Formats: sequence, structure tokens, C-alpha cells
Amino acid sequence: MKKSYFPAGLLAVMILTGGLFLTIEGMAGQVGSQSQAIFKVPFEFRAADTKIRAGEYWFGFNKEGKLILRQISSGKELEIPILERLSPPEPLPAEPRLVFDEVGDFAPSYTEYYTVYVLSEIWLSAKDGYLIHTTKGTHKERIITGISADK
Repeated sequence: MKKSYFPAGLLAVMILTGGLFLTIEGMAGQVGSQSQAIFKVPFEFRAADTKIRAGEYWFGFNKEGKLILRQISSGKELEIPILERLSPPEPLPAEPRLVFDEVGDFAPSYTEYYTVYVLSEIWLSAKDGYLIHTTKGTHKERIITGISADK
């Protein structure tokens, strides 16, 4: 009997790894084809540990399946890490929306109180919602609605 130098277990691992790769690629394609929307944000806010000035922004996914915020006037992009996908609320809202956590901050002078808006949820459509930040403690929410930019 001829001895094989290619262990059967290694073949099984290669097949499973290939299947996992194809599954991940398929998921990235699905995420990359999600909705997109445009929002006019009337105040400075924070997202992905970055201070962002008021303005008009496009939110959607790039070819790699990453959630992106793009400033329309300059074209500058910021990748937004997603903590989790959100289940759609009942009833389903008609338009895309951004949810900001409104918190107070004494920085930098410790003598004046500033309102800080932290982007916490992005809803590109009624079903496409993403949690990107969780604020612990007491805070208010502020919602900005946008328009769909789907093709």
C-alpha cells in the first residue's frame, strides 16, 4: 500500500478554511451593498474618537465593507467602527437618521460647561441600524434625519 504524505485532517482544515473565507467575503459584499444616506448636521460632534465639525455628510459602506462617514464639501473620509447591528424598531421610521448622545463636558477650562454630541447610532434605512458608541450614565438623545442616497 502506498503511503500518503498529505494527511486527511489537513485537507479537512483547508476545505473548512476556504468555506469560512467565502462566507466572510459574502458577508462583506452584503454589508458593502447596504443603504447609504446624506445628513446635514448643524453642530460639531464626535465619532470614532474624532471631533467633526458641523456640515453635510454622506454615510455608507466602502468596497471593503467598512462603514464610512464622508464630508461632502471636502471628500474627507472617516471609518466608523461598528459595535453591533441593531434590530429595527417598531414602527419602522420612514427616513434615515443619526442618533447622538448629548452629554456635558467641562473641558478644557473646567470653568465653562459645554454640550458635546457623540454619534451613537446610524440608521441608513428603516432596517439598517448600527450601534457605534455607548454612553454610560445620564444623557439625552438628539436625532437628525437625513435623506436616502441609494442608487
